[in-house]
Amino acid sequence: MTRIGIIGYGNLGRGVEAAVKNTPDMELVAVFTRRDPASVKIRTAGVPVVAEADMEAWKDKVDVLVICGGSATDLPVQTPKYAKLFNVIDSFDTHAKIPEHFANVDAAAKAAGKIAMISVGWDPGMFSLNRVYAQSILLDGKDYTFWGKGVSQGHSDAVRRIKGVKNAKQYTCPVESAIEAARSGKNPELTTRQKHTRLCYVVLEDGADAAYVENAIKTMPNYFDEYDTTVNFISEEEFNKNHAGLAHGGFVIRSGKTGFDKENTHVIEYSLKLDSNPEFTASVLIAYARAAARMKAEGVTGCKTVFDVAPSYLSPLSAEELRAHCL
Repeated sequence: MTRIGIIGYGNLGRGVEAAVKNTPDMELVAVFTRRDPASVKIRTAGVPVVAEADMEAWKDKVDVLVICGGSATDLPVQTPKYAKLFNVIDSFDTHAKIPEHFANVDAAAKAAGKIAMISVGWDPGMFSLNRVYAQSILLDGKDYTFWGKGVSQGHSDAVRRIKGVKNAKQYTCPVESAIEAARSGKNPELTTRQKHTRLCYVVLEDGADAAYVENAIKTMPNYFDEYDTTVNFISEEEFNKNHAGLAHGGFVIRSGKTGFDKENTHVIEYSLKLDSNPEFTASVLIAYARAAARMKAEGVTGCKTVFDVAPSYLSPLSAEELRAHCL
């Protein structure tokens, strides 16, 4: 059994708890929190909730720590910090800052003799793999990634951290004409702004400056500044009634040419339709936690991404079973 610890018990942390419950070769041994442990009620009987300040005492009791914080401010600090104590895995999703995050986590993990995996989820993660597979097969081509329509956890978290915001959801919306253009095989040039729009629903704190919040959202680097973004301010009642779900999904499309005269066109498409973004992300994290435990047992240390993990390490099936049933 792989012993799993969770730090952070929000939507993603609850998703990881559910994923572990449904995974026969794993067990949850602790949930760590910055809150008062007595205030955090988890669903797995017999598993303690432990204060973050007491985590070091658990360093030999947890095989893989799943870090469930936000990419904006939590993970850049938490993942390198805890890679000094545990084998760790996170879902860091600020694409532009992945190289910097990788370097920081790699240094910490190597110094401690631990393995770390970053940016595990569906994008980055499963979509990343499909981009690489498609690019490697169709060298002469172009790829396109579309997200949504759905709730982006990372973007929603970033909005909630703006001064004056009580609650918020951000929906990423693909532009349908852009999707069809990508599927056509004609390899159109599409800008970031042409492919997606962003739609925010925001509940303000009492007395908050709506104009300040709207400007902070629309000008936020790496999140909103390259997109046409609509900000809607709504009541808490409307928010709870109409924006409680966490559905998401998207497409990775690559079209390319083959043949001596490049006369044939091929289109590769991978798509996801998710009822629950955090629960699906959690399931990806748990599969890669299995891989991390296996690779660590083989002596691997340092930071890794989904590109460094062989598919067989993800599966609970043996190599023989995979060859017999999946190959």
